[in-house]
Amino acid sequence: FRRQLEYKTKWYGSRMVVASRFYPSSKTCSACGTVQEEMPLSIREWTCPVCGTHHDRDINAA
Repeated sequence: FRRQLEYKTKWYGSRMVVASRFYPSSKTCSACGTVQEEMPLSIREWTCPVCGTHHDRDINAA
């Protein structure tokens, strides 16, 4: 799957970024980059304490 995805991104002139499986993407604010160190999986939405941006955890991670 990954090889096909790499091929298609090059075909369309896009760029593919591969993150480590342990990268805390669902706990990182997409607006300012602040990482929430302690956040249980039961928390589905959160607000960044630094910039005040409200996030849906799954959408923010995508």
